[in-house]
Amino acid sequence: MNFIHTADVHWGFTPDSSKPWSRERAQAIKDTFAQIITRARDLEVNFLFISGDLFHRQPLLKDLKELNYLFSTIPFVHVVLIAGNHDRIRPNSSLYSFSWCSNVTYFMNEEMQSVYFEDCNTEVHGFSYHTSEITDNRIDDVMVPDDSRIHILMAHGGDVSHLPFSREALAASKFSYVALGHIHKPEILTELKVVFPGSPEPLDKTEVGNHGVYYGEINPVTRRTEVLKFLPLCKSQYIPLAVNITPQTTSLELELKISQVINMKGSHHIYRFRIRGKRNPAIEFNLENLASKFRISEIIDDSEPEYDFNALFAEHPGDMIGFYISALQKPDMSPVEKKALYYGIHALLHTTDERS
Repeated sequence: MNFIHTADVHWGFTPDSSKPWSRERAQAIKDTFAQIITRARDLEVNFLFISGDLFHRQPLLKDLKELNYLFSTIPFVHVVLIAGNHDRIRPNSSLYSFSWCSNVTYFMNEEMQSVYFEDCNTEVHGFSYHTSEITDNRIDDVMVPDDSRIHILMAHGGDVSHLPFSREALAASKFSYVALGHIHKPEILTELKVVFPGSPEPLDKTEVGNHGVYYGEINPVTRRTEVLKFLPLCKSQYIPLAVNITPQTTSLELELKISQVINMKGSHHIYRFRIRGKRNPAIEFNLENLASKFRISEIIDDSEPEYDFNALFAEHPGDMIGFYISALQKPDMSPVEKKALYYGIHALLHTTDERS
């Protein structure tokens, strides 16, 4: 038996909503999910497991129709879904009156249920969220029948507010595979068995690295997962980078340096830069031009002006500058204290320059 495991698609979400590329990111979520359907067809899998948060919020009828069309293009694949905390099933949900195509199984109940797929000798267990939180552990003690079937558990959670569980208990269970959702980073908790696929597309700047889905194969005789491969699919990655500078670095030089890094790694990715090192106190970096050229979500300037505080104190022993240095400068200063010293000296020197 073979399958694709995904979760946390968040269809309908718009990442980076305040950025110029937000619409493209919203479309990328849909395009990448369409790629998952294509992979399911090309790999001729038996199952597509979607472990919650297929939708970012309660789906509208048009959303259900769009997804149902995609599922209809892979009629030989058993599509099995559960609802997560974001797309939890509400009393007025369109899901209650919607008719999915024949290859789709949606676990609508908030209590554990199972469906047996005879053609694959596989029984799938799961349940859906009907509330925003589930604080009790509902899956560690799920009994797996001692039979010849392949047993799959689908669940959405992994933190104290969303279905807390014991990875050791799941690892020791008789399930052939535990298809989890909720955590957006791909992670194999137990080798070849208890797995978070992560979100197919990264959804904010904290979700760094590659994203995609897992493809797996289960031996029908041993009923063990023997193959588990991560399939990268995302159109863009969030990439954090540090750029080191010196007191000789100019604003134009820094801009060219960042541009070279982006062109090397790919302008379709989204970047978060952190500037580190010592800079000339007279230099102010103007990087607005970069924001118009590339997808840069944030530039954090952690650089420090290279002041010679001993020389400054010698020049200003009896004025505000000297007093400020003696009051704030000390060994082992915290980052906040350093910034207060730097900003204060910069402002005082600027004021002195204007008065001279």
